[in-house]
Amino acid sequence: MQQSENDILRRVRKIEIKTRGLSNEIFAGKYHTAFRGRGMSFSEVREYRAGDDVRDIDWNVTARSSKPHIKIYEEERELTMMLLIDVSGSRLFGSTERTKKNLITEIAAVLAFSAAQNNDKVGCIFFSDRIEKFIPAAKGRSHILMIIRELIKFEPESRRTSISEAVRFLTNVNKKRCTTFILSDFLSPKSEQAQLEDALKIAGSKHDLVGIRVVDRREAELPDVGIVELQDAETDKKVWVDTSSRRVREHYAEQWRERERQTVEMLRKGRIDTATISTDGDYVVELIKLFKQR
Repeated sequence: MQQSENDILRRVRKIEIKTRGLSNEIFAGKYHTAFRGRGMSFSEVREYRAGDDVRDIDWNVTARSSKPHIKIYEEERELTMMLLIDVSGSRLFGSTERTKKNLITEIAAVLAFSAAQNNDKVGCIFFSDRIEKFIPAAKGRSHILMIIRELIKFEPESRRTSISEAVRFLTNVNKKRCTTFILSDFLSPKSEQAQLEDALKIAGSKHDLVGIRVVDRREAELPDVGIVELQDAETDKKVWVDTSSRRVREHYAEQWRERERQTVEMLRKGRIDTATISTDGDYVVELIKLFKQR
């Protein structure tokens, strides 16, 4: 259903109030600790004190003043955060009041405001099986609100998924190191597995990659509701399934567990810190847990 401009603005404002409050109260400090800057830059010179590292002595100043002085460095804090947002058809699924799209929007907003609190730039890549939209990194509240607005109203050209396409684009478009959150259900076709592993390996050598897996409990198990027609949100393929059959339900659950195992193993091999967040779960708890483990 087409959303009016006023409806979109109201939703943007509602999300801003909720997620900006969370980022101010909870995440800004944890984000600063978990995602550090590019390195150390020279700040000032002061007199040597007992316990200082002799390797930091500034010999030129020491010679001029006849007293030992050391160089003080501080962290180069400014970062660039990139949000890789999955806008394929499967994001519209949700068996609770919240769809995966709604959850992705809130999480992306919290992360963006947390970055803004630290004066970092935020950019965004919307992807399906192609790059749907690229928003270059920038600072400021108006920029963050524009990203949230796009998260709410954006309609992709394709409903299929190719995470590897988005990761390759990130590698090509961002030459400097950045912190990148991939927000997706990671339900890519099996045929893409090898390509995605390669893309993540290359991108991981340049950037700090973090996976946010957004799932729904109904994807892991079928309810016993008789014969139902299931439709693939990305291919439109339909199939009739007898959910009253215990064998059918067990087979479905086993297939999901195997897919889950493969995804977790792929991210582990790529050394990508990951949080798995369900549409009926508390994303605040999971994000805090993710930040603490870094």
